[in-house]
Amino acid sequence: MKLSNFYTALFRTLSCVLTLIAALTTPAQAATLAGQRFEDQIQLGRQDLQLNGLGIRSIFFFRAYVAGLYLVQKTQNGSTAISASGPKRLQLRMLLDVSAQDINQALVDGMRKNVNDAQWAAMQERVAVFSATINALGNTRSGDTIDLDFVPERGLSLAINGKAQNVLIAGADFYQALLAIFVGDDPVDTRLRNGLLGQ
Repeated sequence: MKLSNFYTALFRTLSCVLTLIAALTTPAQAATLAGQRFEDQIQLGRQDLQLNGLGIRSIFFFRAYVAGLYLVQKTQNGSTAISASGPKRLQLRMLLDVSAQDINQALVDGMRKNVNDAQWAAMQERVAVFSATINALGNTRSGDTIDLDFVPERGLSLAINGKAQNVLIAGADFYQALLAIFVGDDPVDTRLRNGLLGQ
């Protein structure tokens, strides 16, 4: 082999090695809103989820929380996000202290607005469990993280600051009603909805 060919081959090999090392050592990308950093990708139910979008929930002049929506496949359509199969996560990063009663009322009232009478009647036992779980958690503080996760074979699970609560609420219909509060046809906050849908 000619010396020039040897150096060319060596240079290409070193370039490939350096590229591989850079790829392996580069930290995961993240998106930031209102100082809150969200990973672009997470794993839930043994599946990779993509950050679909971020939004801020404002109440009067105050920012209550930043929310991030994770789906298997990104979408800008609220109905698609709600009905999509596979795991989902809605993560709330609290920017204010909020009472358990206020959170409970906002979520339950929001669900009621996004389902019909028959659907609401079918959820009553699960709504009671969900409400009791939120009330038992007590007040949330600025800086707290709330994960509302859905895995098809398990249902809805709730975690506060990474600590899972010992409650599972079955049924895709329940999580769909919950998610509709944020990205449905009658959302709690239109700007929040648009952000979560990447619009």
